[in-house]
Amino acid sequence: MRRVFGEMGAPLDTLCARFVHGFMYTRTVPLVGAGRTATKLPPLWVLKVASRVLPQFRRRTRVAARVLVEPPGPAIVKRWNGELKPAVEARNHALAAADLAALDDAALGAHCRELLDHLLEMSDLHFWLHGYDLGPIARYVALTKSLDIPTSVAVVALAGASPSTMAPRRQLAAIRAAVGDATPTTLAELRACSPEVAGLLDAYLAERGSTLVTQYDLDGLTLAELPETLFDSIMRAGSAPEPTDVAAAAAKVGALVPAHRRAEFEARLDEARTVMDMRDDNGPTVFERPMGLLRLALLEVGRRLVARGAAERPEHAFELAHDEVVPLLLSGRGPAAAVLAQRAAERHAEARLTPPATLGPIEAVPPPDVLPGPLAEFATTVQVALVELGMLGPHPGADGLSGTGIGTQAYRGRVRRSDSPEAAIDAMEP
Repeated sequence: MRRVFGEMGAPLDTLCARFVHGFMYTRTVPLVGAGRTATKLPPLWVLKVASRVLPQFRRRTRVAARVLVEPPGPAIVKRWNGELKPAVEARNHALAAADLAALDDAALGAHCRELLDHLLEMSDLHFWLHGYDLGPIARYVALTKSLDIPTSVAVVALAGASPSTMAPRRQLAAIRAAVGDATPTTLAELRACSPEVAGLLDAYLAERGSTLVTQYDLDGLTLAELPETLFDSIMRAGSAPEPTDVAAAAAKVGALVPAHRRAEFEARLDEARTVMDMRDDNGPTVFERPMGLLRLALLEVGRRLVARGAAERPEHAFELAHDEVVPLLLSGRGPAAAVLAQRAAERHAEARLTPPATLGPIEAVPPPDVLPGPLAEFATTVQVALVELGMLGPHPGADGLSGTGIGTQAYRGRVRRSDSPEAAIDAMEP
């Protein structure tokens, strides 16, 4: 984040994250005075002068002014599509090709280390890309907010800008069409329908089976671990989605924009639409699949540990520190099975806690208008992005029940409450 903030001219040093009892807390770190927690702002005139005199701010102002005139998003998107994404996909595919059960212990340990190194490298790329994809989207949302257009309405204009989001649905629709009038009841029966169905299913799983789909962590399940959900998704898949009427989607929101702001709105919308597909592709390709591959490899480690009496459950391998995996696998040196079980119990107990919305004193945030124009715009953009992502301030549901409706019409039925995505999948009914 420090790297991308510097490249884009954001008036911040970085975004700092800390995990307390398993819960993530974030803090925006200022360019000056990063080690202090200021609960009271100095006089605004002092801030205004400092932001125009101090070298750190002067450099950021020059960068921000250039970025606002020549948005880097299109060039990054071109690089993503032509260079970065193909390289990441090729690496993911090569790592996914390993036959985990056939690897000896030494090779499996080395594979886990390779997967962890890959995940760390991809995490860096993931967040760097987010500066260039979330940035323009947040600028667009910041503009619509200033025009009193709710975010839920503003994002309608982004419809159709992310082909990668609809790609799985098209693949599922193709499998369903190939099944035809057959009535399989399991994934195995579906595969046996025809060589065409089997081929399409294998291609889909080769591309997406090792991707996390329920959580953004090792505890999340990969698609390959949810055969019943995958089967239901295929059998309920309709025809491939019709192309979105992009002009109509944009016009629906544009009609709410005053005429004298219409050109600005259209420019911001174009920037946001340009990066939208990269933003939606970034998570699954760069993070969720590398994490899923590591999960599957660690489960193989766990199965071997269980067979030797060194672990009580395969998923207890997730409780190992990165430098404990190989010694325990190769020579049995490391935490005992009871220790791993205790770690798991403590971690899952912490996950059931209700954490405070914030830790420590609330830091004073200077109003954006004390900053030079380009920095003021970026300060607003970063604030909007963090608030919309739930990373700044209390979570929207912290003090009551809240949620996001889906579908096109009201429906009355039994509510299903769940404490985890996995339990929700088990509890869902048609």
